[in-house]
Amino acid sequence: MKKVEVYILSGFLGSGKTTLLKRLLEDERKHGRKVAVMMNELGQVSIDSDVVEEDVFLRELLGGCICCSIQDELEAQLQGLLLNDDLDVIYIETTGAAHPVEVLDSILSPLFADQLLVKGIITTVDGTRWMDRKALGPQLQQLIIEQVRNADYILLNKIDDLSESEQAQAIIEVQGLNPKAQCLLTNFSKVPIEWLRKLSVNVEKKSSHIHLNLSTFVYQFKKAISNTDFEEFLKKLPDTIYRIKGYVKFQHSEYPFLFQYAYGMPLYMREYMNYKLNLVFIGEKVDWEIIQEQLTFLETRAG
Repeated sequence: MKKVEVYILSGFLGSGKTTLLKRLLEDERKHGRKVAVMMNELGQVSIDSDVVEEDVFLRELLGGCICCSIQDELEAQLQGLLLNDDLDVIYIETTGAAHPVEVLDSILSPLFADQLLVKGIITTVDGTRWMDRKALGPQLQQLIIEQVRNADYILLNKIDDLSESEQAQAIIEVQGLNPKAQCLLTNFSKVPIEWLRKLSVNVEKKSSHIHLNLSTFVYQFKKAISNTDFEEFLKKLPDTIYRIKGYVKFQHSEYPFLFQYAYGMPLYMREYMNYKLNLVFIGEKVDWEIIQEQLTFLETRAG
């Protein structure tokens, strides 16, 4: 089955996300691919939607952040795009206040996670704001650090505003926080687009290495399993698995449960109709082959 590529554009307000999106869309037009854009604004009016040409499917998510208050709307919009359009790629431009882990969690609904190929989180960083970040409140400082730490590709942008020594200091600090991500000094978000095309946070079967920070994994159960065995599986999970969500069916129940897991805490909600038994994982430095073997073993034990 063809999967739709997804790129997440992250970064604080005014750091160059929309300029980068414009460059990416120009490249997509050259290659004749079918593109959709989801733009998230905290306010009720979209500021940047005029950069998207008429031949691109645009979905605006206004009045909240996709990682908290409008998750349901995001899921509905994504599902609509996947149902109605033969897309090649979706670009999601987040608000400047969005946390990358939460965004990834919001996008990967168990209803359609197996139809998406998350290519990566590209974070733009305003060089001057980075150097002056100590003037921000502690929560905003932490947000900018998290946006850097969880990126797969970092554009340290607007570097003409920095001296050579400041540029060197900024790139040392950013790479120190996230040594695995490629970090590029840029102006006007100019980056060789082909470098971004090589990203992929999805770890496929038989993968021998994981280069990126956050990675995702989707497992589809074929049958009901033992709830006791599943609880034992959860207890042994590594601390670097941050989120699990999806549908799991137990041998004693007629219908599946909606399962959510965050910070080591599981939550089950009984459903009253059958859903695809997809379980979506988000983690860091996880060997997903081991997780897959453990889940397959649960099904084998169920008989």
